[in-house]
Amino acid sequence: MTLELSHFVLKTVDGKPLFSALNLKIDKGEVVTVMGASGIGKSTLIDAIGGYLDPHFITDGEAKINGVNISDMPAHKRKVGILFQDANLFPHLNVGQNIAFGLSEKVKGKQARKKAVDQALSKAGLSGFYDRDPASLSGGQKTRVALMRTLLSKPDVLLLDEPFSKLDPSTKSEIRKFVFDHIREQQIPTLLVTHDKEDIHSELLELTAPV
Repeated sequence: MTLELSHFVLKTVDGKPLFSALNLKIDKGEVVTVMGASGIGKSTLIDAIGGYLDPHFITDGEAKINGVNISDMPAHKRKVGILFQDANLFPHLNVGQNIAFGLSEKVKGKQARKKAVDQALSKAGLSGFYDRDPASLSGGQKTRVALMRTLLSKPDVLLLDEPFSKLDPSTKSEIRKFVFDHIREQQIPTLLVTHDKEDIHSELLELTAPV
């Protein structure tokens, strides 16, 4: 599994580039951290790779997942998992149902799906939380649930859009380790955008405005 950007640039619709062209290749289990000034387009980069780019922007160059150009591919076919600043758990579903939302349709039967969710909860250190209301969870617990939901969808690439920025300082390092350990375990190529130098993991890439 790989994520590759070749001469990749985000532009406004009038052709103005947000940052200099990106060239990078992320192999399985690797994390590349992207930093840059506020407003330079870090989150927009995540949207572009995930397939949710605002129509006010366009892309130039190539973005490939496993060697396939995804530029014109709909979001649901890209097999990209995304973690945002907010966990974005569904408030009308309990914790177990939130995680089950990420399960592949190939997992058939109520018992098999329940077992998969219970295993995910156990990995997250949240055994017995199936019936809990997401609103009752701490920020770190919500991030754990969101990650488990994403991993159960079996993504080929993981994108992290400042997922630690709203966590309490006392739990931030623990949740970082939890996320990066699971990335290594499942060998997922990962792109992390952040403004916090403490989030830096593996290779660092600085976004700069074009001259």
